[in-house]
Amino acid sequence: MVSQITQGIKISVLTSFEGTYFKNHKIHFAFSYEITIENHSKDSVQLTSRHWEIFDSLNDLETVDGEGIIGKKPVLKPGEIHSYSSGCLLSSPFGAMSGYFNMINFTSTKKFRVIVPSFRLSAPFALN
Repeated sequence: MVSQITQGIKISVLTSFEGTYFKNHKIHFAFSYEITIENHSKDSVQLTSRHWEIFDSLNDLETVDGEGIIGKKPVLKPGEIHSYSSGCLLSSPFGAMSGYFNMINFTSTKKFRVIVPSFRLSAPFALN
């Protein structure tokens, strides 16, 4: 698990290899990840959007931007935690993801960026 705190918001990531799949006559490596967001600040905040950079050792860097996370824009009061799971398919057994969440502080109405620490995606059978 990797974790990082930005402006009182802690992001933790736990990854898992889910298996291989054939899609469009090509093998893909499936990974899941669970993100936990903890509000250690004194203010209520809301996650508004996300930015991901997905590195696949056999492909170009892929950038993904979108509203919220899995269709939600969670609000976290001080001390609250929000977790969600998602996943991605890679063309190789090795990769990584990093990014950030755009958030708004309800007390100051200021927007800020929370860093998601870089996390590795690696199939256990490919490690030595």
